[in-house]
Amino acid sequence: MSKIHSKTLQDLEFDTVLQQLAVRCTTELGKQRALQITPLPDVEAIHRELGQTSEYVSSLVSDNRIPNHGFDSIDGDLKLLKIENTTLEISGFRRIGSICKTVTEHKKFFKKFQEYFPMLFEASVEIQLNTEIPTHIDGVIDRFGEIKDTASDRLFSIRQEINQVKGKINQSFSAALNLYKTSDYLDDIRESVVENRRVLAVKAMYRKKVKGSVMGASKTGSIVYIEPEAALKYSRQLNNLEFDEKEEVHRILNDLTARIRPFAPDLSAYQEFLAHMDITAAKAKYAAEMNAILPKISEDRKMFLRDAYHPLLYLNNKLKRDKTYPQTIALHPENRIIVISGPNAGGKSITLKTIGLLQLMLQSGLLVPLHERSTMCLFEKILTDIGDNQSIENHLSTYSYRLKNMNNFLRKCNEHTLFLIDEFGTGSDPELGGALAEAFLEVFYERGAYGVITTHYANLKALADELPHTTNANMLFNAKTLEPTFQLVLGEAGSSFTFEVAQKNGIPYSLINKAKKKIERGKVRFDATIAKLQKERSKMAETGSKLHEEEVKAREETRRLEELNSKIQSKLENYQELYDYNQRMIYLGNKVNTAAEKYFEDKKKRVLVSELLRIVETENSKRQKKSVREVKAARVKKVQVAQEVEKKVKVIREKKKVARKKAVVAEKNKPRPVFRIGDRVRMVDGKAVGTIDNLEKNKAIVNYGMFTTNVSVDQLELVEAKK
Repeated sequence: MSKIHSKTLQDLEFDTVLQQLAVRCTTELGKQRALQITPLPDVEAIHRELGQTSEYVSSLVSDNRIPNHGFDSIDGDLKLLKIENTTLEISGFRRIGSICKTVTEHKKFFKKFQEYFPMLFEASVEIQLNTEIPTHIDGVIDRFGEIKDTASDRLFSIRQEINQVKGKINQSFSAALNLYKTSDYLDDIRESVVENRRVLAVKAMYRKKVKGSVMGASKTGSIVYIEPEAALKYSRQLNNLEFDEKEEVHRILNDLTARIRPFAPDLSAYQEFLAHMDITAAKAKYAAEMNAILPKISEDRKMFLRDAYHPLLYLNNKLKRDKTYPQTIALHPENRIIVISGPNAGGKSITLKTIGLLQLMLQSGLLVPLHERSTMCLFEKILTDIGDNQSIENHLSTYSYRLKNMNNFLRKCNEHTLFLIDEFGTGSDPELGGALAEAFLEVFYERGAYGVITTHYANLKALADELPHTTNANMLFNAKTLEPTFQLVLGEAGSSFTFEVAQKNGIPYSLINKAKKKIERGKVRFDATIAKLQKERSKMAETGSKLHEEEVKAREETRRLEELNSKIQSKLENYQELYDYNQRMIYLGNKVNTAAEKYFEDKKKRVLVSELLRIVETENSKRQKKSVREVKAARVKKVQVAQEVEKKVKVIREKKKVARKKAVVAEKNKPRPVFRIGDRVRMVDGKAVGTIDNLEKNKAIVNYGMFTTNVSVDQLELVEAKK
C-alpha cells in the first residue's frame, strides 16, 4: 500500500482523531507516538494492530484486566548509556528498574492468559526478558531510592565510621549543652541547626565565654550560634567521611552504569513495547466510548457500512446528549461508485467524511463505530477533494486547485483506489463544469475505482443511472417541514429543493416565480419530478414504519392471547381433573354409605369387611403402580410447586406491604383540615358523628348528644363544615 497523502488526512480530520486518542494515553511517550500515527502500509500489520486493540477492549469488560503499563520515559538515560564513562543518577536507575518490572508483569500475564489474548501474547513474546538488569539495580538501590550499605564493603565501612563520629558529636554537644545551660549562657531555645550542624544558641553578651566556632547570628543579633569546641574536631572528621561516602557512591553508580550499558538495546525495546501497550490501551478506551468494533475485513473488495457513525460527531453529540444519525452504505464490484445528491445541510458531506474517516481509522489500526454485521475492505490509495481549497500562496482559485487535484486523481486512480469528492464539478460554469466533471467520472469508472461523490448537477445524476456499476443516492428531506432527516437512500437521485428552501427562508414568492421563469422548463420539471419521487418515498417510509408498528403490536397481542389461551386451557384441565376426582369420591362415598346402611340393618361385620375390601381392591386395581424414582420425582415436584407458590405469595405480600406504606405516607402527607366550632366530625377509626363544641390548642371537645369527649384534632376527620 502506498502512503496516504497528508491532504487526505487533513480533509477527513484524522488529526483530530489522533488528538482525542493522545488524550487517552497515560504516558508522555505514548501521547507523542499517538500523534504520529498514520495509516499502515502493510496488510498484515493492519490485521495485527486491529486484533490487539480488539483483545484489549475485551479485557476492559472481563475479569482478566491487563496490568498497568504506566512508565516514565528513559530516553535521556538511553542517550547517556550511549556515551562512554557517563554515570546515571539514582532516579534514572529507578526508572529503568520500574520499566523492567512492568514488562515482566505483562509477559507473565499474557503467558498465563494467552488463550484470551493470543495476539498480545505474540507481541510480548518478541520481547526478551532480562533478569540481570533489575538484579543489578536491586543489589545497589533500595526501594526508597537510597544506596544500600551493602553496595560495597568500603561504603559499609565508611557509613559505620560516620555513625560512630555522629555519636561522638552528639555526646560532646550534649556535654557542652549541659555545661553552658547551668551557667545561664544559652537562650530559651538552647540549640539550633546551621549548615546541617547542631549549634548552641548563646546569648550575645556571653559569646566570648563559650569556646567554639561562631556559625552565625539571629536577625536581631540577640543570639549567636556557636558550634562547641569539643564537637569541632569530630565535625571535620565527619566532613571528610561524608566526602569519602560521596566519592564511593559515585564509583558504585559508575560501576552500575557500566554493567547496565550493554543492555541498552533491551531497555529501548522495553520502552517501545510499553509505549505500544499505552497506545493500544488508548485505542481500546476510545473504541469503548463510541461502541466501536472490529468489522469483518473482506478480501473481495466489498464494503458494507451498516449504521456507521462519524466518530467525531458521535462523541461531540454524546457530550451534548444530542442524537447522531447513522448511515448505511454499500460499495462492491457491482456498485463501485455512488453519486449522492440532495439539499444543502442534509448530511451529504458528513456521509462522505464518515466513509473516508472510518477507512483511515481502520487502516491505522483503530476500531470503528458501526454495526457488528458490517464489512470493510482495504484500499491502497485514498484520494479526497473536500472543502474550499483556495490557495492564496500559490495564486490558485478554488476551481484551479480542484482541477489540479483532479489531475492528481487521474495519475493515481486505479482499481485499488477509494476517491471521495465533495460538490463535484462546482466552481465554474454549471454546464461546462458539469460536462468536465462527467468526463472525469467516466475515467474513474473505466479504471475500476471505488468512490463516493456529492453533487447538485443533473447531468451527473443522469450519468449515474446510465452506468451499470454506479448508483444514485439521496439524503431524505421532509417536504412538509423542509427539514433534513439525515437518512441516506440508495437507488434514487435527490432534489436540491432550491425553491422550497428559499421559500422557507422568507424569500418572496413572486421572486421565486420570476427565478423559475428564467430557467429551462424541462429542468424545473426534472427537479420537480425528483422532489415528487422523494415525497412519495417519504410517504412510503412513513406508511412502512406505521405498518411495522402495527405488525409489532399485532404480534404482541397474538403472543398475549396465546399465553392467555394456554393458561385457560391449563385451568380447564385442572378443573376437569378435579371434577373427575370429586365424581369418583362421590361414587365411593355412595358405595360406603350403602354398605353402612346394610350393616346397620343386619349387624354382620364379616359382610361389611368383605364389602369394604372389595371396594378398596377395585379402586387399587385402577391405579398404576409407580416406581420409587417416580414417587421421589413427584415429591420433588410437589416441593418445588410449594416453594414457587410461597415465593409468589411472598411477592404479593411485599407488594401489599409497600402499598400500605405508601397509603400511610399519603395519609400523613395529606393536608390537615382546619376545624372550627360547630363542624361535624368523627374519629378516624370510628363511625359516630359529633359536633365540635370547643377548640383549645390541639384539642377539641366533641359533643355526641348523649356524651362529650376531649380528643386530639389529629384523630378527627371532617364530615361536614359549619355553614
